[in-house]
Amino acid sequence: MLFQEVKLPGVYEILLEPHADERGFFARAWCQSEFASHGLNSKLVQCNISVTSRKGTLRGMHYQVAPHAEAKLVRCTRGAIYDVVLDLRPQSPKYKEWIALRLAAGNHNMLYVPEGCAHGFQTLEDDVEVFYQMSESYHPESARGVRWDDPAFRIAWPAKVEVISERDGTYPDFQVA
Repeated sequence: MLFQEVKLPGVYEILLEPHADERGFFARAWCQSEFASHGLNSKLVQCNISVTSRKGTLRGMHYQVAPHAEAKLVRCTRGAIYDVVLDLRPQSPKYKEWIALRLAAGNHNMLYVPEGCAHGFQTLEDDVEVFYQMSESYHPESARGVRWDDPAFRIAWPAKVEVISERDGTYPDFQVA
């Protein structure tokens, strides 16, 4: 695996190193010791799958707070998404900044989202599947979110939002805690 840190501290695009032959290819998509050697949370306690039927659907921006803050490893296993990470760590030099990457099944790339960052995505195609590996179990009392179009962040989404849950569309304006 190749770990490429993006402009937010601790956020990585991870690329597979395929070993190809006449059958196709083989690649590692997870290695606890490699993640730990890059200073990333290598604890894995839960995996989730989301399936989204319609292009333009937006899911996010979600995170969990302490004591259940979570890191995520996100991979698009069918279709393609515009994947966004928002830095909500007050001590970070990139506080309230965001990055976006295109994750696609055909690219086999992944995005590592550290604790303290919100995550969300917009589907770029119909019939998209996303696979998440989580460092913490879901705890509703620790679940938080910020609105996808909050003026405090000015996230530039690639297309008109066609579908969004009521919860994701109605978070209040961001307030510094």
